[in-house]
Amino acid sequence: MAIHRRFSSRLKINNDTGFGSSTSSVGGRFINKDGSFNLKKDGLPPWQRFSMFHSMLNIKRWKFILIVIIFYLSVNIFFSGLYFLIGPSEFQGLIAQTRWEKLKELFYFSAETFTTVGYGRVNPVGDMANLVASMEAIAGFLSLAIFTGLMYGRFSKPASYLMFSEHALISPYQGKLALMFRFVSYKDNHLLTDVEVRLTLGMQVTEGNKTEYKFYALDLERQRVDSLPMNFTVVHPLDEQSPLYGFTEDDFKVADAELYVLVRAFDDVYSNIVLQRTSYTFEEIRFNAKFVPMYRESEDKNTTIVELDKLNDYIQVPLPVSV
Repeated sequence: MAIHRRFSSRLKINNDTGFGSSTSSVGGRFINKDGSFNLKKDGLPPWQRFSMFHSMLNIKRWKFILIVIIFYLSVNIFFSGLYFLIGPSEFQGLIAQTRWEKLKELFYFSAETFTTVGYGRVNPVGDMANLVASMEAIAGFLSLAIFTGLMYGRFSKPASYLMFSEHALISPYQGKLALMFRFVSYKDNHLLTDVEVRLTLGMQVTEGNKTEYKFYALDLERQRVDSLPMNFTVVHPLDEQSPLYGFTEDDFKVADAELYVLVRAFDDVYSNIVLQRTSYTFEEIRFNAKFVPMYRESEDKNTTIVELDKLNDYIQVPLPVSV
């Protein structure tokens, strides 16, 4: 089902969101909560779609560390296996007696060669062992260069460090109603300036016999702030100019409504523009609710304290009398 409505011609329809209008070809939400697009690409072989450098720059930190450890162990297991197949007799300085102990010593020799540490007790003397060791040494140099580039890229990549409230709220606002959500910069000594918010509504609309997704640029009480030292509550008044005017909770569900949030700001640390995306589906919108304040005065009354753990806290409130 979709909403059958006649909207005012003054509403701003946003055709540049990058999403199509077909209702039968879209699965789930458009934007994930972490800001990534909820889609997968198909039709080409994986090796043409996959970019290792781009993926390693953007995966989660624990995955990056795990991949580095697995790669390091795998390379050394591979080369120590080659050394063992070549034969321990092509090495000088081995003191192990059993096959397992010899394999362990060759693994440690591989790690020393790969990292160019080279302690010196064990060294190759045969041609084949020297050839494989030279191949491992150049592989170690190249791997270190690539790893250094990835580490620098990850640490130097500008980031917004923003947290968004889990839910958007339909709250009393100046005697009427408004759609609200809030976000905050959670890093110490991290200040964003020229913060701009864009809010786009996507929902199914039926006009005549045709049902399609339409995207509306929503007007905000404040679309921009000069700096973001505290939290920012984004407010869209639900007045006659809003495509959500008069919507009930069931209307949000029937329209499969989703709010697409884009925050753009300037990061003083990196002297660069940072972006952060998120979205709220109709299931993540709470009616008749109001955010609780998330800041307080310090005990000595000299400092304002932002309580990050209260970002998602809200209370239920009655509807305005005029509604």
